[in-house]
Amino acid sequence: MLEVLNLSKLFTGIPAIDSVSFCAPPGAVTGYLGPNGSGKSTTVKLITGLLDPSSGAILWQGSDIRRDPDAFKSILGYVPEEPFLYPQLSGAEYLELAGQLRLIPPTRLYSKIEAFLRQFDLYGDRFTPIASYSKGMRQKILLAAALLHDPELVILDEPFSGLDVHSSLVLRHLIQSLAAAGKTVLFSSHELETVERVCSRVVILYQGKVVAHDSVENLRSLMALPSLEAIFTQLALRSDPQLTADSLMGVIQS
Repeated sequence: MLEVLNLSKLFTGIPAIDSVSFCAPPGAVTGYLGPNGSGKSTTVKLITGLLDPSSGAILWQGSDIRRDPDAFKSILGYVPEEPFLYPQLSGAEYLELAGQLRLIPPTRLYSKIEAFLRQFDLYGDRFTPIASYSKGMRQKILLAAALLHDPELVILDEPFSGLDVHSSLVLRHLIQSLAAAGKTVLFSSHELETVERVCSRVVILYQGKVVAHDSVENLRSLMALPSLEAIFTQLALRSDPQLTADSLMGVIQS
């Protein structure tokens, strides 16, 4: 169980997130949604240890992750929004480095690397420098590196970025399979259709505050709205998208 308790982060005195609280249980995919600038990426960076909170706590299995950050990182698999990779390394070399840092035994590591590269259709490019990889290929390397050590907690920040249709479908099923295997999955995204299909629970953030935290089904019922998109529009958008689009068409045609 991942628990975020009254988490706040200030930048030059201005809150990026303000008293954010939610939980992500094992065996479920928890969607983390919000418009640009709402604080999603800040929250993810706090959970993964890339930023220190101004106040509040993050608990894993009831213990504050700051008590033993190395132990927490050992059970964490993280796919960041931006694919920061070593461009001079090949895909196989990068995964080998990631596995060695995770202390995966060599025989198991090389077997898993080959399997990931084959399943992600990267085996033919395993010795090609990452500098020449497409965005989608880099995203697959990030996904493989995050899952090499069979993590208990998987945090995905816009994981579908750059993936083709087939790879997106594979990842959608993989995310659901991770939850079915008892993993805790936190999925931060702006792709509402994908979130609605993949996630059983959602947290909606607006201007640094949580405005909804419930199952998708309960939110639909409570708000009497047919879809997650309608709920998101009601809770977290400043204006009606259709009205804005109509106004833009007026500008275009004027």
